[in-house]
Amino acid sequence: MNEPRTVFLAFLTSLAIGLLVGLERERHPEAKAGVRTFALISLAGALCAMLGEKAGSAWVLVAGLLACAAAVLSAYRADANASWDSGTTTTVAAVVTFGLGATTWYGYQELAVALAIVVTVLLHFKAEIEGFTLKLTAKDIASLLQFAVLSLVILPVVPDQGFGPYGAFNPYHLWLMVVLISAVSLAGYLVWRLLGGRASALLLGALGGLVSSTATTLVYARAAKGRPELENAAATVILLANLVVLIRIAVLCAVAAPSLLPRLAPVLAAALVAALPIAWATWRRQQGEAGLANPELTNPTDLKVALGFGVAYAALLVAGAWLNDVAGARGLYALAFASGLTDVDAISLSVMRLFGDSQVTAQTAASTVVVALCANTLVKAILVFVTGGASLGRRCVSGFAAIGLALVAAALVVAAWRG
Repeated sequence: MNEPRTVFLAFLTSLAIGLLVGLERERHPEAKAGVRTFALISLAGALCAMLGEKAGSAWVLVAGLLACAAAVLSAYRADANASWDSGTTTTVAAVVTFGLGATTWYGYQELAVALAIVVTVLLHFKAEIEGFTLKLTAKDIASLLQFAVLSLVILPVVPDQGFGPYGAFNPYHLWLMVVLISAVSLAGYLVWRLLGGRASALLLGALGGLVSSTATTLVYARAAKGRPELENAAATVILLANLVVLIRIAVLCAVAAPSLLPRLAPVLAAALVAALPIAWATWRRQQGEAGLANPELTNPTDLKVALGFGVAYAALLVAGAWLNDVAGARGLYALAFASGLTDVDAISLSVMRLFGDSQVTAQTAASTVVVALCANTLVKAILVFVTGGASLGRRCVSGFAAIGLALVAAALVVAAWRG
């Protein structure tokens, strides 16, 4: 940090961070620190970090932090009308801003800026965040705690080593996939719960695809059975939920096997483009109809659900490696079709892992995902007819058919193009 340009950049970034957080605090008349004060606090952090480094003592930084915190606290104590709680947020924000200013001196400008944006968002959306927490139920809090156990307690301690046949069973990678699926599902589940029954069919369909497209298809087919006035709304939710599955698979691929995405993304995009106009037309027809209630969905981070997915993923991973070894791609496709009848995530992640370990080619991996998606789409189409009745089934069948046909056609075109 001795080059003049680097030193200047550190202090300039520190100043920008202070101004960013200070601008938000300036909007609150009760705050005793605004734009100028926060800018100075952030600069003080960078300055104390520099002096501490030159002096070879961390106490310079500590003393600067304590002095800034004491200055803000004394401003609140001097105001007889200010309650202790009214100054807590600003005081803590000042301490964090001081730390961010110091962080810029140590060469972590990008991290400091990112954290400053997060701090500003937390300060700005106070009412929204408080309203969000008030809407959470005990079950929702339990979901968050269970996810914390899955990701922060279990994941760090499981061994990162391959075991079993073909070395396919890696406990760390297995549990990482459980955490990934739980994170995607939990995000949709929490928004679903917070919206209650007030969300539009478009949003309910999108969130349903994140949580569980199968559960969404089932509950809305049941809700619309024998009720013609709800069929268009239910069909909209069902089709959108199954379209979001395509996006969900693309996201999982980007995380689990990014090098497979160029082969798989065009296929998923083709199915999305083919079926989206049908879902849009269905949505236009449902406007003005009675609204759908928001049904209760299963907690996606429940430990039993997570363990069940983990067991299925591990079994499919080993079975896929074995079938690919003894029967080639055909054995893997048969497994994908059977697995896709109930769930598409586990087999998709399993074959992505096999591709990442160079046990299958990109073409085989992409085709396996397509087979699983087609099987899953077929099951849901049958589920709608059986559960929701023929009338609802006819409203959904064109969308399901578009998804399946587009997947197969696009997979063949991509295979021929890439050889």
